[in-house]
Amino acid sequence: MVYSALRHAGLKAALYTSPHLVDLRERMIVNGSPIPRNALSEWTNRVRVAIEDCDASFFEATTAIAFADFAARGAEIAVIEVGLGGRLDATNVVAPLVSAVTNVSLEHTEYLGESLAEIAWEKAGIAKSETPFVIGESDPGLVANLREGATERGASVHVVPKGLLYAEPMTLAGSYQRRNAAIADAVLRQLPASVRPKPSEIRDGIASAYVPGRFDRRGKWLFDVAHNRSGVRALVDQIRNAELPRPIHALVGMVGDKDWETVLPLLRAEVDSLWLTVAPSMPPDRLPDISRMAVQTGLDMITEPEFDTALAEMFADAGTALVTGSFFTVGDALSRLPGFAPLG
Repeated sequence: MVYSALRHAGLKAALYTSPHLVDLRERMIVNGSPIPRNALSEWTNRVRVAIEDCDASFFEATTAIAFADFAARGAEIAVIEVGLGGRLDATNVVAPLVSAVTNVSLEHTEYLGESLAEIAWEKAGIAKSETPFVIGESDPGLVANLREGATERGASVHVVPKGLLYAEPMTLAGSYQRRNAAIADAVLRQLPASVRPKPSEIRDGIASAYVPGRFDRRGKWLFDVAHNRSGVRALVDQIRNAELPRPIHALVGMVGDKDWETVLPLLRAEVDSLWLTVAPSMPPDRLPDISRMAVQTGLDMITEPEFDTALAEMFADAGTALVTGSFFTVGDALSRLPGFAPLG
């Protein structure tokens, strides 16, 4: 949403996000265009020695390539999504105009800490001295954690009031997106005057923002990358409100280390049938045991490890065919449907 508003303001804006759905180049966008294939190859070769010398992670390598690409393509401003946590994230080398935390959830505890307070502290690590720091989290205790961490770093803190939702027109569906839009609006209004969009440009930018795989309806297909408790709750709320054609069949592929024991019952209660499958692009060390998932939850579900078979069977007589559970699952589905992949 921030990126879209900056483009409506006439700026040559870059966008760095992760993970991607189908093509790595989705992560590195300048004015609507992904990094060209030859540029990705060239930058990879140019930084390969440095990557190997410092034993950089995949995300650290892609961050370096993205920043090099943005500079080479003359981006005037960039919207950079943190990969994991904040304090020690590769993206935290930038000197931002504004930093923001949308919310805090219990994820990646092996890296970020066992409690929400610890995770909030890590996220507050992107705050910088004498720089606006926007807090979108609504829980008072976590807001206090974020405020303390940002204040210690000398940032000027701006809290988006609890319950505030964006009221202007939007393409993106769901009350959680209206909350995200309120946060985006706050971020944009904290930018320096030289790059701050006008109110009309903010409205037009947020109204036209589109993100593939977020309650993404295409005919009777519905794609949503929800993969944790908060994401699936938001998806379930939107299913209830959207009056989708029935029956709703859901294809779910979750990596084995996610909170599937909580997530699957939430989703099963809102759909007419549910298939469990294994997405081909899932990392080998995180493959789910779908038979164990079905047994332990005790839910009425169909287990089909062959992804293409599950996709076809789930779609066959659905009024709405929902694909969800992870970026891997949604990405693998989009790549198999002609014209559905984000980059064609």
